[in-house]
This record gives sequence, structure tokens and C-alpha cells, in this order.
Amino acid sequence: MRTGLFAAAAALAAASLPDAGWAQRAELTGEAALEVRAFPQAPLGPGQAQARLSPSARLVPEFLYEWNDGAWRFTVKPYIRFDAHDSRRTHVDLRELGVLYLGERLIVFAGFGKVYWGVTEVRHLVDIVNQTDAVEDIDGEDKLGQPMLSVTMEGAWGALDLIYLPRFRERTFPAGDARLSGVLPVGDVASYGSSAGAWHQDFALRWSRPIGALDLGASFFRGTSREPRFLLRQGEDGLPFLQPHYDVIDQLGIDAQWTGDATLFKLEAMTRGGHGERFVAATGGIEHTLYQVFGGGTDLGLLAEFMLDGRGPTAPPTVFDHDVFLGFRWAANDVHDTAILGGPVIDYRTGEVLALLEMERRLGDSWRFELEARFFANTAPGGVPHGLRRDGFVTLRLSRFF
Repeated sequence: MRTGLFAAAAALAAASLPDAGWAQRAELTGEAALEVRAFPQAPLGPGQAQARLSPSARLVPEFLYEWNDGAWRFTVKPYIRFDAHDSRRTHVDLRELGVLYLGERLIVFAGFGKVYWGVTEVRHLVDIVNQTDAVEDIDGEDKLGQPMLSVTMEGAWGALDLIYLPRFRERTFPAGDARLSGVLPVGDVASYGSSAGAWHQDFALRWSRPIGALDLGASFFRGTSREPRFLLRQGEDGLPFLQPHYDVIDQLGIDAQWTGDATLFKLEAMTRGGHGERFVAATGGIEHTLYQVFGGGTDLGLLAEFMLDGRGPTAPPTVFDHDVFLGFRWAANDVHDTAILGGPVIDYRTGEVLALLEMERRLGDSWRFELEARFFANTAPGGVPHGLRRDGFVTLRLSRFF
């Protein structure tokens, strides 16, 4: 089935190869970046890398070819990372590789792609299509390319996305001797709840529609969970490690955003079955923007989000079970696009804190400087962040765009 679907998509693309009378465009762009992570504290484990400064580099070229006046598009976007101290963070991935057809009311894509669903700032409960690239950062924002065939139909009733996912991709984790690896290393070989393993056939769909000031979406997913739970195992050397296990789940989600003059109200909620008892999780919040503050042309957004998660002990662990995020977003509105986002995520039951800070600024037309900070405080023994309590870090990144 999966071979026939991709063969049909390839045949459709071949049937629309460019004619002399159609406009064509080829473009090579991308980003090259150097970065360094600074860890103020020594590592928790004696076997972890002792260096306080960890340099790395990444290259993200993108080749785009359009034909038939832009109705067809072929994209290749590899992601290449070299890291001095984490062997697993040194990796190559295909973020995008595929053919896209853009019709008036129909969009078709076949290949490796990325799909984003969600509206909230800290946690994206309904964003379930792509796998998390956890060696890039701990915030869950970086995603691996996903093999897919997707069809989007649009009408007065809204937009409907139908997505077929023929092969699962496992989550990446830091090497056992690297920073941010936790107390126990994560093994290389995963187990699955389905006998088909990574070839379990997954499906997803989402309906969305703007209704006045409200943007509303409803989604459904059936397939291999992108979140693993961890089984305690013993290696051949007698040392314990964690084996990722991926269950087959179903998830029904909703997302909504209401936009006022200066205020956004956001909601993501889902119910999931397959990790033991079915559970419900939700994230809701508000973002209010103060314009032209501090006597100038800058804007200040005030953010608050509440996170609840009712999963049981047999479900994958999460740090966002009863948390609140209190943050800000400051935009200088200058020629350099200077912006800062930050704030703490606080577990209001245990007092655990994850502090986040992100800053970016363009340097001329082709350069950008970024600063990112992640720190843990007041972690509770037995909690997910406790094994990372000494791995707070600051990342400095200088990117060149071409």
C-alpha cells in the first residue's frame, strides 16, 4: 500500500514536468551556524563530558525548484550537525525532501516533510505528526523530517488535512556520556507495542477553520506514539540503561486561538488512549501586548499559560503535569529585528522551576546572533528534571544566511 501511494505521487509529479511555456525557478539558500554551549556547573555523573564549553556547528542548505508557474515545487532540505562532545548530536537528517502540488483548493505533498499543529507557547499537545529531535534542544521545538503523503482540501467549510505516515522515526537522545543525558543512558534499540515495529501504518487528520476572531482546529491521530515510555534494562556490562518503548495510541485533539485588539487567548487540549488508562491533558493561556512601551517604539507581550496532564504511571513521563508559565515577549521593532522571550515554568505542586530565555538580533542582511538559556531549579528527587539539575546551559549562536 505504502509503495503504491508514493509511486502514484511520483507519477503525478512526472506528468507535470515543466514545459517551455511555463515559468520555472531554481533557488539554493540556507544557513551555516557556529554555536557554543556553556555549562556553569560540573556534570552530575562522573562519566559525563567534563568540558564546560561545548562547541558545535550546523549546516542547513535548502534547494527549491518550482515549475508550472509555482503550482509544483520540489524541495531538498538536509540538516547537518557536528558536536564536539555528544556523538549522537553529530548527525544528519532530512528535514524536507519531496514534491508539493499547490492547487486552488487542493494541496498534495509526498516525501519527507514537517507539519506543525498548535497555538500555545511552551507545550504543543496537538503537534503529533513529526518526531522530536531531542539532541538539538530540550524544549521540544526541533523536529525530524517525517515520511508522509498528505492531502489538504479547502472550501467554505474550512480546511481538511489527511496525512498517511508509512514509517515511524524514533526520538533522538543525547549520548550516555554527554551533558543532558540524565542519570541513566538511553539505549540505541527501541521496542514497540506493534509487531510491525517502525513500519506500523499511521494516519492523522485535522480540520481547521477561522470563525470571525476565532481560529479553530480539531485533529485525530492513530498510530505509533511519538512519546516513548522507558523500560529499565541491564546491559551486557551489567549496568542499567533505559530502553525506549513506543506504544500504539489514538489521540483526539482541539486547538483554538481567539484574537482581540491586543490580546490572544490560546487553548490546546487532547485525550489519548494506548498508554494504559485514557487520559486528558490541556494547556491554556493568554498573551496581552502593550504597544510602544518604555517611551519608544517597542512592544511588550505578557504571557501566562496553565498546563494540566492527567496521565497515569504507565504513560510516558512529562514535566508539564501541573505547571504555569509566566513570561514576556519584547520586540524592539528596530531594523535588526531584536526580540527577547523568557520566563519561568513553575510546577505549582512541587515548586520545580524551568527557566527559559531566548534572544535574537540580526547583524546586517545575512547574519544573526542568538542567545538561549535553559536552567533548572528546586528539582524534586524522583522527578524528570532532577537528573538534569546540574545541566543548565547558555547557548550562543552566530548564523550566516545565504
